[in-house]
Amino acid sequence: MPSIPLHPRSQAAPPSTTNPLPQLLHTPTGLALLEIQGTIHFPIPPDPSSSSTLVGTLAFPLYNPALHGETDTKWMKRAHFYVGESQRMTGEVKKLGKPFAVIARKGARGDGEEDVRMGGGEGAEELEIVEIVRFKVVFSHRPEPVGGGEDGEGV
Repeated sequence: MPSIPLHPRSQAAPPSTTNPLPQLLHTPTGLALLEIQGTIHFPIPPDPSSSSTLVGTLAFPLYNPALHGETDTKWMKRAHFYVGESQRMTGEVKKLGKPFAVIARKGARGDGEEDVRMGGGEGAEELEIVEIVRFKVVFSHRPEPVGGGEDGEGV
């Protein structure tokens, strides 16, 4: 049976600007699953050749570590997901029963730095644990209309 080396997550987390995962998935506690009931309808992307599509913006209106401290979890009670400019979904952050790992292929760039490859490759492959997911953001209610996207948060 073939085996592939699996490297643990590095202790020094890379800055969020170098993370190859979509910013939409980032929460104050790290990565999270997004659980949505239904179908998301969004406009056609301006660049159809792009492999990524911006669906919306995820916001945590109660998250303020300067005011409440890093250990406060009250912010988990409310999350907003803005889809396009006219819909807002309200949900909450819940802990998963069993955490799981996000694993990606690990490769080397020409400048000697390690990089995560998203496509297939040749030769010996190595895998790396990118992050451990412990939470999910659940949106169980219907979207509500808002005027002007994120600016309409007070509506």
